[in-house]
Amino acid sequence: MSPDPSAVGRIGLLTHATRGPHGAGEVRISIRGGSEIFLAWSDDPLPKGTTVLVVGSRGGRALDVVAWTDH
Repeated sequence: MSPDPSAVGRIGLLTHATRGPHGAGEVRISIRGGSEIFLAWSDDPLPKGTTVLVVGSRGGRALDVVAWTDH
């Protein structure tokens, strides 16, 4: 599957923790008039409930995320 550029730049919430390079978690983002769940990859482990920014799309419903604070 090809990357989903419409997801990049969106803010989401981790519904399952990421494990850094050891495994993906899951992120829920608002997109296409609803909300969808994607696999979420991060450089460092992030706990469930972390607000994240989508910084890249790997295709196949997999996204790269970083922790995000709005201030």
